Amino acid sequence: MGILLRAVINAVAIFVAVYLLKPGISCCDKTYGFGDLDPYVGYLIAGLVLGLLNAFVRPILDLLAAPITCLTLGIFHLVINAIMLWILSLVPIGFHVNDILTAIIAALVISVVSFVLSRFIPT
Repeated sequence: MGILLRAVINAVAIFVAVYLLKPGISCCDKTYGFGDLDPYVGYLIAGLVLGLLNAFVRPILDLLAAPITCLTLGIFHLVINAIMLWILSLVPIGFHVNDILTAIIAALVISVVSFVLSRFIPT
């Protein structure tokens, strides 16, 4: 149940990021490999895949980037989150990020929304 709830929180955070940064980020777009599924299912799939990436790939990136993260006092985590979004855009689920600056801003938005929702909804 916790994994599904985490996927819903990620899906809402991705929806907010897409809504705020629409020209630079898109989800559930047929141009980038999304079929005829409901857009809400697409956001849920993107949230689930982002959760899986955060569970399995992010610890490796955190370990490799530990010296840079220490030098920048943790600010480099935004870049790691942006890299996670870029990896998510490589998966053919209809999620796409245009450039790295949009990915960094989207990572910040997704982090803030996920944090706020995690405080209100216990996982």
